[in-house]
Amino acid sequence: MTYVYPVLVAILVLVGFPPGRRIRCRPQGAGLGQAWLALTDSAKYAESWNGASTLFKTAITKADWEKAIRATRAPLGALKSRTLKSATFARTLPGAPDGEYVVIQYETAFENKASAVETITPMLDRDGSWRISGYYIK
Repeated sequence: MTYVYPVLVAILVLVGFPPGRRIRCRPQGAGLGQAWLALTDSAKYAESWNGASTLFKTAITKADWEKAIRATRAPLGALKSRTLKSATFARTLPGAPDGEYVVIQYETAFENKASAVETITPMLDRDGSWRISGYYIK
């Protein structure tokens, strides 16, 4: 049985992209994803919201983000391992404004869930900085 742990953040458009819209990842998104995930792994949820994109912050308040991510991550337990599965650059995503995105997936193992796929989506924000616009665990 597959368990899905969605966090309704920003754009929940992190799966099912048409193959014609995929381009290999630009490197600027990958390191950002790891740093942002380290904040969530350390339960620094407010800091992860602070470092997120304008799109993310418009979609969910800091308090709601902290509540949602705590409820999602707590049952999983501590992070055991995380391995990059894929990184794909996209200019369009379903339900999101056109822009520059990197859809990054990790094979992840948690203390209470041996196999999960985390998807994190950095985007090029209005000020020209890469920031996280979405997060999803399946």
